[in-house]
Amino acid sequence: MSAEEMTSSVETIEIEAEKILEEARSRANEIFLKASEETNQILSSELPMDEIKTECQRIIHKARQEANQNVEDSKQKASEIRAGVGKKVEKITEHIVSIIIGAELR
Repeated sequence: MSAEEMTSSVETIEIEAEKILEEARSRANEIFLKASEETNQILSSELPMDEIKTECQRIIHKARQEANQNVEDSKQKASEIRAGVGKKVEKITEHIVSIIIGAELR
């Protein structure tokens, strides 16, 4: 595998990690939007204000927890991908060096 191919492979993995993070951000935004919609729905109903405020806070808290968990999960996946890249690059480098010094013949 050439250096250009390794660079391309690493770039592909980094792009994949960024996509995962963007998906997490998008999902977090969806959760916040849903929480906002639920809040508006609750506010438009005829419930006592104390119950409304309590329910709003519960929904917001749950949405934040889900959003934070999604972001953390995505960060973990991106970290695992990046860690895998290091191992792959190391193996590829060792393989190239062994070919160059003649340890392996093609």
